Amino acid sequence: MAPKNEGERDRCYSPSQALICAVMYDHHKYAQYLLTLCPREALATPRMNVAPLSHYAPHLAVELDRKEITNMILGAAKQMGILPFYINQKSSQFKGEERLALHQACEMANANMVLRLLGKGADPNIKDSGGFTPLDIVLEQLKDSCVNWDSKMICLHDLFLFSQAVQFKSKATLRGNKEYWGNLLEQDEYNYFIGKSPAPLSLCSMKTVLQCLVPSDFPHSVLALPIPHSLKPVPAQLDTWELREP
Repeated sequence: MAPKNEGERDRCYSPSQALICAVMYDHHKYAQYLLTLCPREALATPRMNVAPLSHYAPHLAVELDRKEITNMILGAAKQMGILPFYINQKSSQFKGEERLALHQACEMANANMVLRLLGKGADPNIKDSGGFTPLDIVLEQLKDSCVNWDSKMICLHDLFLFSQAVQFKSKATLRGNKEYWGNLLEQDEYNYFIGKSPAPLSLCSMKTVLQCLVPSDFPHSVLALPIPHSLKPVPAQLDTWELREP
């Protein structure tokens, strides 16, 4: 039950394994077929420990930046009423560490995917097997390279917005290198990071608003807010694929 390359022998996959194949080959119609015909089975954790089919579908979709299929997967989970649980499932296929899809999106500095996952209920404070939060990963990305600096900063600010508290493992690193991080971040952001001052009022206000929204309706719920367009985190950071109803 999976697409084959020419000359490849027939294989019998479960729906969850077949969905992994659809993600790998970016086969939209096949993914939609599986998620429509047998969504519960397709969204189950694959029972195959043979690479590359040992991934968990949403993690692989994020890793390969399969935007349309990610949208389909989250939409199917929403319809089944399991989105909050499903989006926070961990996979051990990212460099041998247990991580959420959100960790992977942060590792790739994929700002659109980070916002999408956060808006759908991904936990911004959850830790991987090494004790690192998504925020730790973004900070490491900022420390290592200035490539895609704008995207990394957007990821950072979105994690701010959706986190009730700034929790991360590398706080001591920021405190110990004030010159670097003080120049990279705005002063109020830096002080907030290291616990020296409370969050800015504008950030607190937006946090409160976002916490009142239903994650499954994101980003449409944000677009409908009766606040100035400039204060909304979307759609400026989202591509058209993320504004379609799953």
